[in-house]
Amino acid sequence: MAKRDYYEVLGIDRGADDAAIKKAYRAMAKKYHPDVNPGDKEAEEKFKDVNEAYSVLSDPQKRARYDQFGHEDPAAGGGQGGAGFGGFSGFEGFSGFGGFDDLFNMFTGGSTGSTRRNGPVQGDDIRMNITLTFEEAAKGCAKEINLSRTETCEECKGTGAKPGTKPQTCTRCHGTGVETVIANTAFGRVQNRRACSACNGRGVTISDPCPKCQGRGKIRTNRRRSVNIPAGVDEGQIITIYNQGNAGDNGGPAGDLQLFVTIKPHKLFSRDGADLYIEVPISFTQAALGAEIDVPTLDKPLKYTVPEGTQPGTQFKVKGMGIPYVRSSNKGDLYITIRVEVPKRLTEKQKEILRIFDESTTGKEYEQKRSFLSRVKEAFGG
Repeated sequence: MAKRDYYEVLGIDRGADDAAIKKAYRAMAKKYHPDVNPGDKEAEEKFKDVNEAYSVLSDPQKRARYDQFGHEDPAAGGGQGGAGFGGFSGFEGFSGFGGFDDLFNMFTGGSTGSTRRNGPVQGDDIRMNITLTFEEAAKGCAKEINLSRTETCEECKGTGAKPGTKPQTCTRCHGTGVETVIANTAFGRVQNRRACSACNGRGVTISDPCPKCQGRGKIRTNRRRSVNIPAGVDEGQIITIYNQGNAGDNGGPAGDLQLFVTIKPHKLFSRDGADLYIEVPISFTQAALGAEIDVPTLDKPLKYTVPEGTQPGTQFKVKGMGIPYVRSSNKGDLYITIRVEVPKRLTEKQKEILRIFDESTTGKEYEQKRSFLSRVKEAFGG
Protein backbone atom coordinates (compact mmCIF):
# COMPACT_ATOMS: atom_id res chain seq x y z
CA MET A 1 0.00 0.00 0.00
CA ALA A 2 1.16 3.55 -0.73
CA LYS A 3 2.46 5.51 2.22
CA ARG A 4 0.20 8.24 3.57
CA ASP A 5 1.34 11.83 3.31
CA TYR A 6 3.28 12.75 6.47
CA TYR A 7 1.36 16.01 6.91
CA GLU A 8 -1.90 14.08 6.68
CA VAL A 9 -0.65 11.57 9.26
CA LEU A 10 -0.05 14.38 11.78
CA GLY A 11 -3.14 16.33 10.69
CA ILE A 12 -1.26 19.55 9.91
CA ASP A 13 -0.85 21.94 6.99
CA ARG A 14 2.30 21.96 4.87
CA GLY A 15 3.17 25.41 6.18
CA ALA A 16 3.11 24.31 9.83
CA ASP A 17 6.02 25.58 11.95
CA ASP A 18 8.12 23.50 14.34
CA ALA A 19 5.92 24.24 17.34
CA ALA A 20 2.78 23.13 15.49
CA ILE A 21 4.48 19.95 14.30
CA LYS A 22 5.59 19.03 17.81
CA LYS A 23 2.19 19.85 19.30
CA ALA A 24 0.42 17.68 16.73
CA TYR A 25 2.90 14.88 17.28
CA ARG A 26 2.41 14.88 21.05
CA ALA A 27 -1.35 14.67 20.66
CA MET A 28 -1.22 11.85 18.10
CA ALA A 29 1.46 9.89 19.98
CA LYS A 30 -0.59 10.08 23.16
CA LYS A 31 -3.72 8.95 21.31
CA TYR A 32 -2.14 5.87 19.72
CA HIS A 33 0.46 4.94 22.33
CA PRO A 34 0.54 1.13 22.92
CA ASP A 35 0.19 1.61 26.67
CA VAL A 36 -3.10 3.39 26.07
CA ASN A 37 -4.22 0.83 23.49
CA PRO A 38 -2.91 -2.54 24.72
CA GLY A 39 -3.22 -5.29 22.13
CA ASP A 40 -4.60 -2.92 19.47
CA LYS A 41 -2.56 -3.68 16.34
CA GLU A 42 -4.18 -0.89 14.35
CA ALA A 43 -3.25 1.68 17.00
CA GLU A 44 0.27 0.31 17.08
CA GLU A 45 0.63 0.76 13.31
CA LYS A 46 -0.73 4.29 13.51
CA PHE A 47 1.70 5.01 16.34
CA LYS A 48 4.57 3.88 14.09
CA ASP A 49 3.27 6.07 11.24
CA VAL A 50 3.06 9.09 13.57
CA ASN A 51 6.64 8.61 14.75
CA GLU A 52 7.93 8.09 11.21
CA ALA A 53 6.19 11.27 10.04
CA TYR A 54 7.57 13.24 12.97
CA SER A 55 11.12 11.91 12.46
CA VAL A 56 11.08 13.48 8.97
CA LEU A 57 9.07 16.67 9.45
CA SER A 58 10.95 17.66 12.63
CA ASP A 59 14.27 17.58 10.75
CA PRO A 60 14.60 20.69 8.49
CA GLN A 61 16.81 18.93 5.94
CA LYS A 62 14.71 15.77 5.72
CA ARG A 63 11.54 17.85 5.60
CA ALA A 64 12.89 19.94 2.70
CA ARG A 65 13.73 16.81 0.73
CA TYR A 66 10.34 15.27 1.53
CA ASP A 67 8.57 18.44 0.35
CA GLN A 68 10.51 18.19 -2.91
CA PHE A 69 10.47 14.46 -3.63
CA GLY A 70 7.81 12.92 -1.39
CA HIS A 71 8.46 9.39 -0.15
CA GLU A 72 10.74 8.49 -3.09
CA ASP A 73 13.80 10.60 -2.24
CA PRO A 74 16.35 10.15 -5.08
CA ALA A 75 19.29 11.19 -2.88
CA ALA A 76 19.00 7.97 -0.91
CA GLY A 77 21.65 6.63 -3.31
CA GLY A 78 23.17 3.36 -2.17
CA GLY A 79 21.79 3.80 1.32
CA GLN A 80 18.59 1.85 0.74
CA GLY A 81 15.97 0.98 -1.81
CA GLY A 82 12.32 1.97 -1.86
CA ALA A 83 11.12 5.01 -0.01
CA GLY A 84 13.81 7.52 0.66
CA PHE A 85 12.64 8.21 4.21
CA GLY A 86 12.40 4.59 5.30
CA GLY A 87 15.21 4.87 7.84
CA PHE A 88 12.77 4.85 10.76
CA SER A 89 12.61 1.56 12.59
CA GLY A 90 10.12 0.71 15.31
CA PHE A 91 8.70 3.27 17.71
CA GLU A 92 11.00 3.15 20.69
CA GLY A 93 13.82 5.34 19.45
CA PHE A 94 12.26 7.95 17.18
CA SER A 95 14.54 10.88 16.37
CA GLY A 96 14.02 14.51 17.32
CA PHE A 97 11.98 13.68 20.44
CA GLY A 98 13.04 12.56 23.86
CA GLY A 99 12.03 8.93 23.45
CA PHE A 100 9.84 7.18 26.01
CA ASP A 101 10.83 9.61 28.76
CA ASP A 102 8.87 12.35 27.04
CA LEU A 103 5.91 10.06 26.42
CA PHE A 104 6.01 8.95 30.04
CA ASN A 105 5.99 12.54 31.20
CA MET A 106 3.15 13.20 28.79
CA PHE A 107 0.96 10.70 30.62
CA THR A 108 2.13 11.03 34.22
CA GLY A 109 3.83 14.39 34.52
CA GLY A 110 7.11 12.61 35.27
CA SER A 111 6.38 12.20 38.98
CA THR A 112 6.34 8.45 39.51
CA GLY A 113 6.86 5.15 37.74
CA SER A 114 9.64 3.84 35.56
CA THR A 115 10.49 4.18 31.92
CA ARG A 116 12.74 2.45 29.46
CA ARG A 117 15.99 4.22 28.73
CA ASN A 118 17.53 1.35 26.83
CA GLY A 119 15.31 1.11 23.74
CA PRO A 120 16.68 1.32 20.18
CA VAL A 121 18.29 4.68 19.43
CA GLN A 122 19.26 5.88 15.96
CA GLY A 123 22.96 6.61 15.46
CA ASP A 124 24.37 10.09 14.91
CA ASP A 125 24.53 11.60 11.45
CA ILE A 126 27.92 12.20 9.85
CA ARG A 127 28.45 15.50 8.07
CA MET A 128 31.25 15.84 5.53
CA ASN A 129 32.31 18.39 2.93
CA ILE A 130 32.82 17.13 -0.60
CA THR A 131 34.45 19.18 -3.37
CA LEU A 132 33.48 18.50 -6.98
CA THR A 133 34.73 19.82 -10.27
CA PHE A 134 32.24 21.72 -12.38
CA GLU A 135 31.91 18.73 -14.74
CA GLU A 136 31.48 16.21 -11.90
CA ALA A 137 28.60 18.23 -10.47
CA ALA A 138 26.98 18.73 -13.87
CA LYS A 139 27.31 15.18 -15.17
CA GLY A 140 27.34 13.16 -11.95
CA CYS A 141 30.08 10.78 -10.91
CA ALA A 142 31.23 8.15 -8.45
CA LYS A 143 33.39 9.88 -5.84
CA GLU A 144 35.82 8.22 -3.44
CA ILE A 145 35.69 9.45 0.15
CA ASN A 146 37.38 8.42 3.38
CA LEU A 147 34.54 7.57 5.74
CA SER A 148 35.26 7.37 9.46
CA ARG A 149 32.32 6.05 11.44
CA THR A 150 31.25 3.66 14.18
CA GLU A 151 29.86 0.29 13.13
CA THR A 152 28.16 -2.49 15.03
CA CYS A 153 30.79 -4.93 16.31
CA GLU A 154 30.63 -8.06 14.17
CA GLU A 155 32.13 -10.17 16.94
CA CYS A 156 29.38 -9.62 19.50
CA LYS A 157 26.64 -8.36 17.14
CA GLY A 158 26.40 -5.15 19.13
CA THR A 159 25.65 -6.72 22.52
CA GLY A 160 29.04 -5.80 23.99
CA ALA A 161 29.27 -9.28 25.56
CA LYS A 162 31.88 -11.87 24.70
CA PRO A 163 30.57 -14.39 22.14
CA GLY A 164 28.87 -17.24 23.97
CA THR A 165 27.74 -14.97 26.81
CA LYS A 166 24.89 -12.52 27.21
CA PRO A 167 24.41 -9.18 28.96
CA GLN A 168 22.58 -9.50 32.25
CA THR A 169 19.63 -7.41 33.36
CA CYS A 170 20.87 -4.74 35.75
CA THR A 171 19.94 -5.68 39.31
CA ARG A 172 19.78 -2.07 40.44
CA CYS A 173 17.36 -0.65 37.87
CA HIS A 174 15.84 -3.99 36.83
CA GLY A 175 16.43 -3.22 33.18
CA THR A 176 14.75 0.19 33.08
CA GLY A 177 18.02 2.11 32.76
CA VAL A 178 16.95 4.64 35.40
CA GLU A 179 17.13 4.84 39.16
CA THR A 180 15.28 6.95 41.69
CA VAL A 181 17.28 9.03 44.14
CA ILE A 182 15.66 10.62 47.19
CA ALA A 183 17.38 13.62 48.74
CA ASN A 184 16.50 15.57 51.89
CA THR A 185 16.49 19.30 51.18
CA ALA A 186 15.32 22.45 52.91
CA PHE A 187 12.08 22.04 51.00
CA GLY A 188 11.57 18.46 52.13
CA ARG A 189 12.27 15.13 50.50
CA VAL A 190 12.87 15.45 46.76
CA GLN A 191 12.66 12.47 44.44
CA ASN A 192 14.72 12.55 41.25
CA ARG A 193 15.17 10.08 38.43
CA ARG A 194 18.50 9.68 36.69
CA ALA A 195 20.41 7.26 34.51
CA CYS A 196 21.27 4.16 36.51
CA SER A 197 24.76 4.50 37.96
CA ALA A 198 25.33 0.76 37.84
CA CYS A 199 24.69 0.27 34.11
CA ASN A 200 25.02 3.88 32.86
CA GLY A 201 21.42 3.82 31.69
CA ARG A 202 21.77 0.74 29.46
CA GLY A 203 19.57 -1.50 31.57
CA VAL A 204 22.08 -4.35 31.36
CA THR A 205 25.50 -5.13 32.76
CA ILE A 206 28.28 -7.08 31.07
CA SER A 207 30.45 -9.30 33.21
CA ASP A 208 32.51 -10.70 30.32
CA PRO A 209 32.96 -7.96 27.68
CA CYS A 210 33.69 -8.60 24.03
CA PRO A 211 37.47 -8.45 23.47
CA LYS A 212 37.11 -6.76 20.08
CA CYS A 213 35.00 -3.77 21.15
CA GLN A 214 35.78 -3.85 24.90
CA GLY A 215 32.08 -4.10 25.71
CA ARG A 216 30.99 -1.03 23.74
CA GLY A 217 29.13 -3.00 21.07
CA LYS A 218 30.58 -0.71 18.39
CA ILE A 219 33.95 -0.17 16.76
CA ARG A 220 35.49 2.79 14.93
CA THR A 221 36.31 2.14 11.26
CA ASN A 222 38.06 4.13 8.55
CA ARG A 223 37.29 3.00 5.04
CA ARG A 224 37.49 4.27 1.51
CA ARG A 225 34.11 4.03 -0.14
CA SER A 226 32.50 5.21 -3.33
CA VAL A 227 29.44 7.45 -3.24
CA ASN A 228 27.24 8.22 -6.21
CA ILE A 229 26.88 11.92 -7.01
CA PRO A 230 23.72 12.56 -9.07
CA ALA A 231 24.04 14.76 -12.14
CA GLY A 232 22.97 18.36 -11.61
CA VAL A 233 23.89 18.90 -7.94
CA ASP A 234 24.63 22.52 -7.14
CA GLU A 235 26.81 24.51 -4.77
CA GLY A 236 25.60 24.33 -1.17
CA GLN A 237 23.30 21.36 -1.68
CA ILE A 238 23.35 18.41 0.71
CA ILE A 239 23.49 14.85 -0.58
CA THR A 240 22.00 12.51 2.02
CA ILE A 241 22.88 8.83 1.97
CA TYR A 242 20.63 7.10 4.43
CA ASN A 243 21.82 4.63 7.06
CA GLN A 244 25.49 5.28 6.31
CA GLY A 245 26.20 7.32 9.45
CA ASN A 246 27.27 6.09 12.88
CA ALA A 247 25.80 2.87 14.25
CA GLY A 248 22.77 3.11 16.50
CA ASP A 249 22.45 1.89 20.09
CA ASN A 250 20.49 -1.11 21.34
CA GLY A 251 19.64 -2.29 17.85
CA GLY A 252 18.64 1.15 16.54
CA PRO A 253 19.31 2.09 12.91
CA ALA A 254 22.45 3.87 11.78
CA GLY A 255 22.41 7.62 11.23
CA ASP A 256 22.76 9.25 7.82
CA LEU A 257 25.77 10.44 5.85
CA GLN A 258 25.33 14.05 4.73
CA LEU A 259 27.66 15.44 2.08
CA PHE A 260 27.84 19.26 1.82
CA VAL A 261 28.67 20.13 -1.79
CA THR A 262 31.31 22.64 -2.88
CA ILE A 263 31.95 23.11 -6.61
CA LYS A 264 35.18 24.39 -8.16
CA PRO A 265 34.69 27.23 -10.64
CA HIS A 266 35.05 26.54 -14.38
CA LYS A 267 37.35 28.49 -16.70
CA LEU A 268 34.61 28.99 -19.31
CA PHE A 269 31.21 28.33 -17.79
CA SER A 270 29.07 29.64 -14.97
CA ARG A 271 25.67 28.35 -13.90
CA ASP A 272 22.44 29.43 -12.32
CA GLY A 273 20.60 26.33 -11.21
CA ALA A 274 20.36 24.11 -14.27
CA ASP A 275 21.09 26.91 -16.74
CA LEU A 276 24.58 27.18 -18.22
CA TYR A 277 26.24 30.48 -19.23
CA ILE A 278 29.20 31.22 -21.49
CA GLU A 279 30.67 34.37 -23.04
CA VAL A 280 31.98 34.02 -26.61
CA PRO A 281 34.15 36.71 -28.25
CA ILE A 282 33.70 37.36 -31.99
CA SER A 283 35.19 39.91 -34.39
CA PHE A 284 33.28 43.05 -35.30
CA THR A 285 33.20 41.76 -38.87
CA GLN A 286 31.46 38.56 -37.74
CA ALA A 287 29.04 40.64 -35.70
CA ALA A 288 28.29 42.93 -38.66
CA LEU A 289 28.01 40.29 -41.36
CA GLY A 290 26.84 37.32 -39.31
CA ALA A 291 28.77 34.09 -38.97
CA GLU A 292 28.67 30.48 -37.89
CA ILE A 293 30.70 30.07 -34.70
CA ASP A 294 31.80 27.14 -32.53
CA VAL A 295 30.42 27.36 -29.00
CA PRO A 296 31.94 25.07 -26.34
CA THR A 297 29.55 22.99 -24.25
CA LEU A 298 30.12 20.41 -21.52
CA ASP A 299 29.93 17.72 -24.22
CA LYS A 300 30.95 18.60 -27.78
CA PRO A 301 31.21 22.01 -29.53
CA LEU A 302 27.96 23.47 -30.82
CA LYS A 303 27.63 25.15 -34.21
CA TYR A 304 25.66 28.35 -33.76
CA THR A 305 24.76 30.96 -36.39
CA VAL A 306 25.12 34.55 -35.21
CA PRO A 307 22.82 36.81 -37.27
CA GLU A 308 24.19 39.88 -39.02
CA GLY A 309 24.08 43.09 -37.04
CA THR A 310 24.57 41.32 -33.68
CA GLN A 311 25.36 43.87 -30.99
CA PRO A 312 27.87 43.47 -28.12
CA GLY A 313 26.25 41.84 -25.10
CA THR A 314 23.50 40.14 -27.09
CA GLN A 315 22.46 36.90 -25.42
CA PHE A 316 21.16 33.86 -27.26
CA LYS A 317 19.38 30.89 -25.64
CA VAL A 318 19.78 27.28 -26.75
CA LYS A 319 17.10 25.16 -25.08
CA GLY A 320 18.02 21.90 -23.42
CA MET A 321 21.79 22.39 -23.64
CA GLY A 322 22.33 23.21 -19.98
CA ILE A 323 22.78 21.06 -16.88
CA PRO A 324 20.46 18.15 -16.00
CA TYR A 325 17.93 18.58 -13.24
CA VAL A 326 18.70 16.18 -10.39
CA ARG A 327 17.28 12.72 -11.11
CA SER A 328 15.57 13.91 -14.29
CA SER A 329 16.06 13.53 -18.04
CA ASN A 330 15.30 17.23 -18.51
CA LYS A 331 18.02 19.85 -18.77
CA GLY A 332 18.31 23.58 -18.33
CA ASP A 333 19.24 25.94 -21.14
CA LEU A 334 22.54 27.28 -22.52
CA TYR A 335 22.89 31.07 -22.66
CA ILE A 336 25.50 32.47 -25.07
CA THR A 337 26.57 36.07 -24.47
CA ILE A 338 28.33 37.71 -27.42
CA ARG A 339 31.38 39.86 -26.77
CA VAL A 340 32.41 41.87 -29.87
CA GLU A 341 36.15 42.43 -29.85
CA VAL A 342 37.59 45.60 -31.39
CA PRO A 343 40.88 44.79 -33.15
CA LYS A 344 44.19 46.28 -32.00
CA ARG A 345 47.53 46.86 -33.77
CA LEU A 346 46.04 47.33 -37.25
CA THR A 347 48.32 47.80 -40.27
CA GLU A 348 48.15 51.00 -42.30
CA LYS A 349 46.37 49.12 -45.07
CA GLN A 350 43.73 47.83 -42.65
CA LYS A 351 43.23 51.30 -41.23
CA GLU A 352 42.79 52.75 -44.69
CA ILE A 353 40.18 50.11 -45.53
CA LEU A 354 38.25 51.03 -42.39
CA ARG A 355 38.42 54.74 -43.22
CA ILE A 356 37.02 54.04 -46.66
CA PHE A 357 34.25 51.97 -45.07
CA ASP A 358 33.44 54.68 -42.53
CA GLU A 359 33.27 57.35 -45.23
CA SER A 360 30.84 55.18 -47.15
CA THR A 361 28.34 55.00 -44.30
CA THR A 362 25.35 57.32 -44.10
CA GLY A 363 24.63 57.03 -40.37
CA LYS A 364 21.59 54.85 -40.89
CA GLU A 365 23.76 51.81 -40.17
CA TYR A 366 24.14 52.83 -36.52
CA GLU A 367 20.76 52.79 -34.76
CA GLN A 368 22.15 53.24 -31.23
CA LYS A 369 24.35 56.16 -32.33
CA ARG A 370 21.43 57.89 -34.04
CA SER A 371 19.23 57.35 -30.98
CA PHE A 372 21.92 58.73 -28.69
CA LEU A 373 22.42 61.90 -30.81
CA SER A 374 18.68 62.44 -30.88
CA ARG A 375 18.50 62.25 -27.09
CA VAL A 376 21.44 64.65 -26.79
CA LYS A 377 19.61 67.20 -28.93
CA GLU A 378 16.48 66.83 -26.81
CA ALA A 379 18.44 67.19 -23.59
CA PHE A 380 20.23 70.38 -24.68
CA GLY A 381 17.50 71.96 -26.77
CA GLY A 382 18.87 71.19 -30.21
